[in-house]
Order: sequence, then C-alpha cells, then structure tokens
Amino acid sequence: MDEAYYRRIRAMEFAVNHDDGQRPDGLILADVVLIGASRTSKTPLSIYLGYRGVRVANIPLALEIEPPPELFDVDPRRIFGLVTTPEILMKIRTDRMSEMGTNVPGYAEYGYIVRELEESRALMRQLGCVVISTANRSIEGMAQDILHYLEDAGLSVDSAVNIGGQ
Repeated sequence: MDEAYYRRIRAMEFAVNHDDGQRPDGLILADVVLIGASRTSKTPLSIYLGYRGVRVANIPLALEIEPPPELFDVDPRRIFGLVTTPEILMKIRTDRMSEMGTNVPGYAEYGYIVRELEESRALMRQLGCVVISTANRSIEGMAQDILHYLEDAGLSVDSAVNIGGQ
C-alpha cells in the first residue's frame, strides 16, 4: 500500500460523501462536479473517477428544485453536465421503477423527461460547463474524456493516479 492507494481511498470517500447533492459546501473542494438529471450515470461515474483518485461531487438536477448556490462558486471548467436522449432515460427510469416496485408519477413520462433535460441543458449553458452525452457510452470512456479535458484545460487533478496504464 503506497500513497497512490491512500489517495484513491480518500477520493472514493469524497465521492461517496458528496453523492447526490450531499454536502454542497464541499463542492469547491472537488476536482470535478457532475450535474445532470436522475439516472444519467452521475454516481457510477463519480465512483469510477474516485477509484482513479479524482475527488468528485455530483448534483442531481430536477424540475422545480433549485441547484445549491455553492454550484455557482465552482470553476465552470470543473463542472461536467451529463445528458442523454429522452428515449434512453425513459427506458432506464421505467426499468428502475419496475426493479424497485415503485411508481413515481411523471418520473418516466416522455414529456416530463424532455422538460427536465431542457431545463438541465439551460442550467449547463448558464454555468458554461462541458456537456457530455452518456447515451450508449461506457463509464470508462466518459471518465477518460473528463480527464483529457482537465489536462487540456491545464487544470490539475493533484489527487488523480494512473491506474493500469490508463
């Protein structure tokens, strides 16, 4: 166990502690902040990047719920908006509710999802963040895109570690 191992553990703990909008006061400490509607892969991507040693927080975007004001204090080059198609999101949400044995009115309805994605994109434009489509994308591929963007933008991710030559 070397320092890289402990950095990964700390980054994974950070991702868990800042998942799904928890502890918005810590957004400014994140290397990456992911935003997006429910079921756009924010948590799996956060955990994977945490495993890579990146401190990630994620914020869910939902209709009629304001994002935390702390989000607007984050460098927009560190914010990544996750989007997908309404059709894919509708299928994922329908499947999820079926698995859970629940029914949330509107949550998996096409019109609701379209509005939610439109409002999410509007906030992403307001923030000036990078938008990444999660449609038919692997978590690893999206993570690589984020890490390359940060590198190209000259932003350090002091905690990031190289895992398996990636």
